[in-house]
Amino acid sequence: MTRRECREHLMILLFQLEFHAEEELTEQMKQYLEQAEVTDEKSYAYIKDKYQKICEKRQEIDTLLEEVSEGWTVKRIGKVEISILRLAIYELKYDADIPVGVAINEAVEIAKKYGQDNSPSFINGILGKVANMEEEG
Repeated sequence: MTRRECREHLMILLFQLEFHAEEELTEQMKQYLEQAEVTDEKSYAYIKDKYQKICEKRQEIDTLLEEVSEGWTVKRIGKVEISILRLAIYELKYDADIPVGVAINEAVEIAKKYGQDNSPSFINGILGKVANMEEEG
């Protein structure tokens, strides 16, 4: 399974966060990955590990997101877009193995596939601000 496919599965799992209680998340993840037929052990472990790490950092990610998205709260951003942004911001801030350009490009490509017409430019703009903050900070 490619990294992009793993990212798409992660985005879908993060999307499900919006609809399930915290205590259901582990079971929801297992059910989703089983239904999606993610049988490759390496990909399964990668998705599970990254999903758990993003969930742990979700509050920090959302706080940062609200700082850079002038006039937008997390509740106001579309559920698909917030899911993509959480994944990408995690990669930008906490995953040193992912180059900044790759994290942004992958998020924009996923937005083209799953988001609305203006999603790619919105996501690109937000992630550009986050990347600039990281360079300055």
